[in-house]
Amino acid sequence: MHQFQSKPQSVEPRGKKYRYKQSNQWGDQADVPVSNSIMNDPRVVRGSTYAARIISQAQREDEDRLQRQARMQQKRSAASRRRKKSGRAVSPEPVPGRAHMYSQTDEYLEVLVDRPPEKEATTQTDALMDRPPSPLFMPAKIGVDKYTQIEPGDLFNFDVEVEPVLEVLVGKTLEQAMDEVLEEEELANIRKHKAAFEQQRNVELAEVQRLEAEERRKAAEKERRVEQENKRVRQEEEVMEKVAARGFAKSYLADLHSAVFDKLVGTGHFFDPVEREVDDVFMPWLHNETANFLGQVVVARELANDLLNGALAAQQEQQNKYAQWVEEEIARVQAEKLRQEEEAAAAAAAAEEE
Repeated sequence: MHQFQSKPQSVEPRGKKYRYKQSNQWGDQADVPVSNSIMNDPRVVRGSTYAARIISQAQREDEDRLQRQARMQQKRSAASRRRKKSGRAVSPEPVPGRAHMYSQTDEYLEVLVDRPPEKEATTQTDALMDRPPSPLFMPAKIGVDKYTQIEPGDLFNFDVEVEPVLEVLVGKTLEQAMDEVLEEEELANIRKHKAAFEQQRNVELAEVQRLEAEERRKAAEKERRVEQENKRVRQEEEVMEKVAARGFAKSYLADLHSAVFDKLVGTGHFFDPVEREVDDVFMPWLHNETANFLGQVVVARELANDLLNGALAAQQEQQNKYAQWVEEEIARVQAEKLRQEEEAAAAAAAAEEE
């Protein structure tokens, strides 16, 4: 007897029963079954079968877009089927400011560490002898050995046969030597001709450089003269403008000076320079000098008072020291006198005892 431990469920087909057409780009139509009419099938070629199918750029973009949408729909359908099969509820999105944390829900927990545990183990193999080197392979001998004997004079006569060979070698050597000598002479002539050509070319180059330098100097002199003439013309024009301006200003200011002077005298802008100098210069200077002199007098008096106070303090200190010294001297004289009297008394007492 068999019993089911899980909830029975229907078997889902592996594919859709009908093919659905994707919604348009505005999304205002739901998925509808695709018709089987060949008039609407894009895989059926319209027109002549002998000519190549011409697809515009817009049609190609539409086909690519439809293919991408179909692939995305297939992915979404597969994901939804997987979610349905799993039977697990999807966790809600975290509230703002929080985040989900993954935790283990298995029956047996596993400690996750950054570095897996390591252990050391050693082993030792049995001592075995090394394999001896393989012997050199010598193939088996096959065939039949034969031999012959060559006597002197059987093949050729060396003195006779070597003569043409020596003639060829000597002739080739002499010919090669002659060619080398001629080549050396030709190279020497080429070098000599090259040196003469270089010398002539250097002379011509120096002459060309001299002519170019002379031409540059002439061009520079010409430019300098032109610039000098332009400068002279500009200076003459400036002088003429200055003369004209001076004449216009002189004619314009002929009566202006007397009119302005009369107007300033009338408004009282002119004053006595001696009085202004006394008020602006002499009196401030006198005040400053008086203040400085009085300040110096005050400072001198303070210094004199400080000196007198210091002298009096020093004199008083010296008098105190002298009085103390006099008292110490008197005490010392009295102590010395008492000591002498005691010594005299002790001596007299000693003399009477004797």
